[in-house]
Amino acid sequence: MISKYELITYTREQKQILDNTVLSAEEKQELKNLKNILKDKFFFPAIEAIYKFYKNNYSTAELAEIYGVGVRQIQRIISEMGLNKERPKPQRPIWSKDTALQGSNAPQSISKAFINDTLIPSRLQEFLSYLNVIRGKSINTVVGYKFDLVMFFRFLKLYRDLTPSGTLFEEIKLLDIDDDFIRSIKLTDIYAFLSYVENQRNNSSYARARKVAAIRAFFRYLYTKTKVLYENPASDLETPKISKRNPVYLTLEESKELINSIDESDKHPKRDFCIITLFLNCGLRLSELCSINISKIKEDTLTVIGKGNKERTIYLNRACLKAISEYLRERNAMEILEEYKDALIISERKCRINKRTVELIVKKYIGVAGLDKSKYTPHKLRHTAATLMYKHGNVDIRSLQKILGHESISTTQIYTHVDDDKLREAVSANPLNDL
Repeated sequence: MISKYELITYTREQKQILDNTVLSAEEKQELKNLKNILKDKFFFPAIEAIYKFYKNNYSTAELAEIYGVGVRQIQRIISEMGLNKERPKPQRPIWSKDTALQGSNAPQSISKAFINDTLIPSRLQEFLSYLNVIRGKSINTVVGYKFDLVMFFRFLKLYRDLTPSGTLFEEIKLLDIDDDFIRSIKLTDIYAFLSYVENQRNNSSYARARKVAAIRAFFRYLYTKTKVLYENPASDLETPKISKRNPVYLTLEESKELINSIDESDKHPKRDFCIITLFLNCGLRLSELCSINISKIKEDTLTVIGKGNKERTIYLNRACLKAISEYLRERNAMEILEEYKDALIISERKCRINKRTVELIVKKYIGVAGLDKSKYTPHKLRHTAATLMYKHGNVDIRSLQKILGHESISTTQIYTHVDDDKLREAVSANPLNDL
């Protein structure tokens, strides 16, 4: 039997914390012992991840949300692992622009401890604080930039033979990186790093483009804001060419099959129908759907906080209004924790539904509809909504940009390449077609 812990999909932030958490020799031995002791336990596939999350002071409530189980079950797992006896004093006070805007309803947040990491160079700490507090960058951006720049500095120390022989890459210390070291970095060093991540780490053009963005932003900050640098080595750094990919989406018929796959015999049919309907009609992001508040629904409009903490208005069509209305009758009969009374979508734990639960709900009905569960996700349903509006609703590209909350029209233009029927019609309209 496959353990449900083998099916967990971690967020980008969680993956980066897992990849970037360095264990001491003693901790590695302790983890090895735990794996030997607990190898027959149901939660075994996640034992290393739980160990690392706990090392980073994740609370039992946060772990319960990640793995979609109750807090008591996580407490039992932690107890079986023997970690609760050595629990360090929490150092993860939560604050971020997200929580400031959305209160306890923010889907995720950055901790001060994450930014004020005593194991990274002080200039990098300053830069991360600048991104978070001054620029108001999204959680994923700040986490991603930290991960990429830590890798960059570790590579440079390895590249310059500044680490003891045999040191693992993840254990390379960075505290000795000062202003003189940073000033010594040249464009050729950056090119060497990009070659390393492409050839040794098999980074795609997308991954390398993000690393370029992180490096350029970091050196621009040091050159223009703090005046630490006399010249900017990344000023001429170019972004790798990224091949354009057409979005994956459901056809109109497949979308109808997905909606019809929800049966009244299901455990929460009205809630699940509401979730699928909102995805397919409004093109919501997963985080946006989870954060919907009832107080933000006014007649046929819904206000959400989208990517980059930008507020936008979404117009609800008849299908969405009907789905919400029918679900509210089911929801109002539920027992809900006081702090989540305003949340629209409620989970079985009497609180706001989390992203992982929604992902599992979508995967369930994708399977029931006979579609490929590995191919379609909540974000693919967002692609589907956009494609259906453009292809069948004749929505112009500028309106679609507003609906989806895209900052750049170039992001929205991927949907102009999906209409094969129009291409067929164009070719058939060639006057030479009848010869």
